[in-house]
Amino acid sequence: MKKLMIINGPNLNLLGKRETNIYGNMSFTDFFETVAKKYPEVKIEHFQSNIEGELIDKIQEVGFSYDGIILNAAAYTHTSVGIGDAVKAIETPVVEVHISNTFSREEFRHHSYISPNSRGVILGFGLQSYELAIHSFL
Repeated sequence: MKKLMIINGPNLNLLGKRETNIYGNMSFTDFFETVAKKYPEVKIEHFQSNIEGELIDKIQEVGFSYDGIILNAAAYTHTSVGIGDAVKAIETPVVEVHISNTFSREEFRHHSYISPNSRGVILGFGLQSYELAIHSFL
């Protein structure tokens, strides 16, 4: 059985409540429960933190034993050399995801410290971006 870890960064704990015009009305917990049931052949776990170091710790923790990481580092995508370095340092492949199309937003969101070290990037498909990332590991 494949083991995948979804790692979410800052403010993604507010999905379904914040900027619903961009992020939609569904909470991540509700979405995750739906996806986990849809893919019973895959062990999917998730972790969320608003703290950069905790995200790095989780990447390092699972980065040598899981089959894949789906990473939405949120705002840290555009600012964190440390998260980018953590992705580069591990063996587990990482797919970077974003709910919104970051290229249709503010200029600072057009750069990612994660993308150069990721297997791929999926963005702009709402929560379905996560499901597309799951498919990339199957």
